[in-house]
Amino acid sequence: MFSTKKSAEKILQFYKNELRRQISKTTSVTNSDSMAPRLDQQNIKSTQNEETGPKRLLKLQKYHRFLSTLTPQQMPLAARGLAVSKDQSREFMACFPDIVRDLTETGKHIDVPEASKWLAKLLQYNVPNGKKNRGLATVLAYKMLEKQDNLTPENIHLANIMGWCTEMFHTHQLILNDIMEGTEIRRGVPCWYRQPNVGLGGINDATLIQSAMFSTLKRNFSNKPYYKNVIEMFNEMLLKCAIGQHMMSLMAKTDKPDLSLFTMEKYEVLTKYRTSYYTFQMPVGLALLMTGVDDPETHRQAKTILLEMGEFFQIQDDFLDCFGEPAVIGKNGTDIQDGKCTWLAVVALQRANKAQRQLMEDHYGSSKPEDVQKIKNLYEELQLPHTYSVYEEATYDLLRTQIQQVTRGLPHDLFFKILDNIFRRSI
Repeated sequence: MFSTKKSAEKILQFYKNELRRQISKTTSVTNSDSMAPRLDQQNIKSTQNEETGPKRLLKLQKYHRFLSTLTPQQMPLAARGLAVSKDQSREFMACFPDIVRDLTETGKHIDVPEASKWLAKLLQYNVPNGKKNRGLATVLAYKMLEKQDNLTPENIHLANIMGWCTEMFHTHQLILNDIMEGTEIRRGVPCWYRQPNVGLGGINDATLIQSAMFSTLKRNFSNKPYYKNVIEMFNEMLLKCAIGQHMMSLMAKTDKPDLSLFTMEKYEVLTKYRTSYYTFQMPVGLALLMTGVDDPETHRQAKTILLEMGEFFQIQDDFLDCFGEPAVIGKNGTDIQDGKCTWLAVVALQRANKAQRQLMEDHYGSSKPEDVQKIKNLYEELQLPHTYSVYEEATYDLLRTQIQQVTRGLPHDLFFKILDNIFRRSI
């Protein structure tokens, strides 16, 4: 569509700058670069004095434009997971027992049968019980990228196995993150390290899952021409996630959050490394490799769009953590209590006057219900739900424009499908 890559990127930058300018006109608060996306999440019980349910939603909608993220019948990816057919979901789940059996069969590690039994328990408790966004996205991308003649039962089965390897990658990250952050509940049940006889042994269990992932990749893909590139991608993502976790640790060195570190620049980098790379780029990147596409420029173009989607996904999750209904989104948000560097906190600090900043200093990171409510009230006073709603709509349009500018033969439908899953449009 464009004569050179440079001219295309200049036009995209123009769109982004225009988006920031238009957003700033929708609020009375100046000097905010809030329209640069991001995320994080967790859980706790709602307080009795909080407004909940339809009443709270009506309150928000009364003075903010329509918030599709808060509409239960079209809850987005951050709350509900990837929308796929029941057949696809069943096909994906049916593959998991075979993977566990291959990893723990009697003939393996025959001199330590208790280790195989433990690995089976570890995998079954942790891997298959989430939303499975990354695994299902890997299969979806493969089916949309592969030539029809190559969509054989064998190749589709391999795509499902690759999807489960991304889920094992994700589980490895979650187990380590839960230990480092002291998380208590994951997916509605106690975190693995809080199980009897686990504790800090969960660190070794995370290593077991990582090893199981690489073993599964070797068993199923070592004779494929793309195996080397796949292994390199998994290793690259491990490094990126470790860097992201290191950055998170630097920002949480004390009990009280250091709000001077809550800048949009740090937030963007943090969320990109901790989540966006392996949640959005990795599944599509693996599918491209499986279909024989290893052209760097094709992967670069896909990465550019997918990281933009990942950034919005992160902000969406931040927003839901604070303003979403626990009964609908399946969790109680604790970002405020945990003192997390979220998009809402960063934008609030950008906009706050001296008194409002002092309120953040005094109450952000406290688990007292009255302190949490003061922060939420401040967010509304600073018009953050309104800003988010404008951002949501404008970002959807911007991403559609970016998708239409993709070249190198990448199917636009794949990116539109992922985009509509994030925004829950026309699903």
